[in-house]
Amino acid sequence: MPENINDPKDPNPDLDPEHDGRLTPETSGDPYAAEDGPYAGELPAESPVTAVAPAAPPAPPAVIEPNAEEKDDGDDDGMLRMSFMGHLEELRLRLIRALAGLGVAFCACIFFTDYLWNAVRAPAASALRQLGYPEDLAQITPTEAFSIIWVRLPILAGLFLASPWIIYQVWSFIAPGLYKKERRLAMPFIFCTAGLFITGGAFAYFVAFRFGLVFLLGIGSTMGVKPMISITEYFDLFVNVILGVALVFELPVLIFFLTLLRVASPRFLLTHSRYAILLIVMAAAIITPTPDVVNLTIFAAPMVLLYFVGVFASYLLVLNREGGTFPWRKVFLWTGGIIVAIAVFLWFATARMGYHMVGKWPFLIK
Repeated sequence: MPENINDPKDPNPDLDPEHDGRLTPETSGDPYAAEDGPYAGELPAESPVTAVAPAAPPAPPAVIEPNAEEKDDGDDDGMLRMSFMGHLEELRLRLIRALAGLGVAFCACIFFTDYLWNAVRAPAASALRQLGYPEDLAQITPTEAFSIIWVRLPILAGLFLASPWIIYQVWSFIAPGLYKKERRLAMPFIFCTAGLFITGGAFAYFVAFRFGLVFLLGIGSTMGVKPMISITEYFDLFVNVILGVALVFELPVLIFFLTLLRVASPRFLLTHSRYAILLIVMAAAIITPTPDVVNLTIFAAPMVLLYFVGVFASYLLVLNREGGTFPWRKVFLWTGGIIVAIAVFLWFATARMGYHMVGKWPFLIK
């Protein structure tokens, strides 16, 4: 039996089988849609079906111009664009230039070899004189004096003389991997690194090495032992102490670079400062030419101070990175006040209380 389209149970009573199941104007119940209806050709006042306008295309995303700092932080000026072979070529070029600078400094130091050797020999002569021994050093082999005085000594002096140029080559090698605002630190980096290297060598020469030498040469003086120092052994000890302390003085620069590369932070360095002090004391024990506590303290105390100087430099870098400012004015005022107070105390002690200053501890005696 055919299905009745007017069956109330039929879910689609308006389907017309002659129109393939589609709604027709006559069956839809809309008087405005019928061609021969009373409202044919007229528009309804309120159409039951509202035409939906096509959606407008989305607006293009706004282009935000980066500020100057963001432009500086971008991948510009060849940053990280070198290939592996390019890095090797750049490394070879920087090594050649550094060695060329060292060669020029070596040639310049040869003309002052006599003065340089007298300066190197001065700590040994002073220590032997204090102990009552002759001030001369011994030459054991025929070529010993030539290799030490005319080859190794000018190289050592040339290394300190050419240190700014060598450090500049190191900076030029790593600069392409830094942002533009970080490359502006070139001159402070070179001056600080070279200054700390030379300062460390001067501290070792004028303070640490002299104290240690007197202790070492005087150990057997009361037991019939007369020192006979070979220039090779003496110069090896001199180089180890001078270069060791000079390299340790680069600790603030190392800490600054670790912070710059986001490897360390001031909070981390302060939290683990006790481990750092332990490592510093161990390094000082290795560098110190004597086993006594006094000379160990002479070496370790400046190193610990330099560690906290590096932490302070790390804090300044992080503060600048976060847009903060350090209260330099207050620090300078407090520092100036402390210096003035110390000066007034020294003047009162020397002028009113009869004290006078000496060149050794406690530096102020009556």
